[in-house]
Amino acid sequence: MKEKIEISEAEVEKTSMEELFLQALKASEYSYSPYSKFPVGAAVLFKSGNIFTGCNVENRSYGLTNCAERSALFSGVSSGEREIAAVAIAAPLADYPVGPCGACRQVLTEFAEKNVPVIFGSSLKNVVTKTLGELYPFDSLHELAEN
Repeated sequence: MKEKIEISEAEVEKTSMEELFLQALKASEYSYSPYSKFPVGAAVLFKSGNIFTGCNVENRSYGLTNCAERSALFSGVSSGEREIAAVAIAAPLADYPVGPCGACRQVLTEFAEKNVPVIFGSSLKNVVTKTLGELYPFDSLHELAEN
């Protein structure tokens, strides 16, 4: 079994959010989006220091489509990861920064604290950086567990 090594907040800053965003941008090139014509890529940095990327994979039955964020997250979890340190989402054809959908916000909160940084946009010149708590302020399941 691989030794568990945790990444500190200072080390998250070493793997800059811009670098993580560029990996998400690269992942968007693999998008399968023939219906929406809206490619999205994501990169998830885990506390182990490992980064997993993913892209949106559409299906003609839209409900079966998988978002880039969940693709990247599920890939990491399938490899044994459990704690997110940072997230980047790239939608290169968008006119404005597009944040994660509600389903992705919900799934991300399963493996991330409120202070986890999330960067999203269409290019490095057109990005927004927020915390997961700012994007999903009323995470009732975690709040109930804290009480």
